[in-house]
Amino acid sequence: MNNNHINQLSQRYCPILIAIIIVTATGMTPMQVRPDGGDWRNYRGNARLTGTTENPIPPSPQTLWTFDAGFDLKSSPVIYNSRIVIGSGNGIVYCLSIDGHLIWQYETGNTIEAPALIHNNRVYIGNLQGTVFCLSLDNGKLIWQYECDNQVSAAPNIWSDGNRDILLVGSYDYYLHAIDAETGSSIWKYELYNYLHSAVAIENDLAVFGGCDGYLHRVDLRRGDGLPEIEIASYVAGSPALEDGVAYIGDYDGVFSAVNYLSGDILWRWTDKERQLPFVASPAIHGNRIIIGNRDRFVYSLDKKTGEVQWRTNTGSRVESSAVTDGRQVLVANMRGDIMLLDINTGRRLWMFETGSAISGSPAISGNRIVLGTNDGTVWCFGN
Repeated sequence: MNNNHINQLSQRYCPILIAIIIVTATGMTPMQVRPDGGDWRNYRGNARLTGTTENPIPPSPQTLWTFDAGFDLKSSPVIYNSRIVIGSGNGIVYCLSIDGHLIWQYETGNTIEAPALIHNNRVYIGNLQGTVFCLSLDNGKLIWQYECDNQVSAAPNIWSDGNRDILLVGSYDYYLHAIDAETGSSIWKYELYNYLHSAVAIENDLAVFGGCDGYLHRVDLRRGDGLPEIEIASYVAGSPALEDGVAYIGDYDGVFSAVNYLSGDILWRWTDKERQLPFVASPAIHGNRIIIGNRDRFVYSLDKKTGEVQWRTNTGSRVESSAVTDGRQVLVANMRGDIMLLDINTGRRLWMFETGSAISGSPAISGNRIVLGTNDGTVWCFGN
């Protein structure tokens, strides 16, 4: 049944009958009808990790529901087809409906800090034992698992060579692993000089990421070969955001850099000379702005071309969660447990809610829903 048929029926029959028709046609209850707008299938919303959404963030969101996972939630949620997937410190992957009901759960056997990726109705997620799991989004059943030699703290990303989908997962075993997303078999491995904590961003058939070795790495995804490393810091924990051949990335030395990852040139660098505290969060990009939180409690808007500070806002506590923007508002969270909306042009606070527990994971946006986890084990959903 298409939308035109439903619209015609709505002019003749009561809303109760229409709800019955929708359930029959889609298999969803009225509460499960999918919110308008796109999904948030991976950490930061897209392969370039830009932290942007085309869906308007609700301007004055209300608490719609909470779910108690029973253990800390440092993993960031992902959303697809009205299903929310999040990993927990107790090693369980939870799949919730968009209205907060548990659909399934899967026990991985070790702590999960990495966000999941949803692709082709499959869930990909790693744990601190170093195992990468591929699960069915429908029922949570294991499809395959892949073993790294050390923990996986990084969110996976995915790229296609035209013949197969390749899952990209970083590990503390010093490798970026390229895995066949269908079968779970290894395709190639790229070696770093230290741990790989961050997710990889993808643009121009290159995987771009910072390592705990202090380098910005660039890997040709067609061959698995690395281009010469670009030294930027002593340690990089956060993930880059990519746009038009430029990587924007913060580091543990408190420096934020814009790097032409095609030429290898550092375009600009910025740091607060008084504080120089670590950037653990990943940046969001919109227009001429780079939005990034820091452990100094501030969220910064930097000029994309020059690195000059456009505004900065004190959130009241360390910021390790990565910001999300819809181009009008900036959604940020801090380690005191505050989640807030800021005006993207001025940094002025528009709305704030106190969850009461630290937030180190990043929010996901889908339709008119905001979903995030807190370190006391609560999944929160906000909306209008």
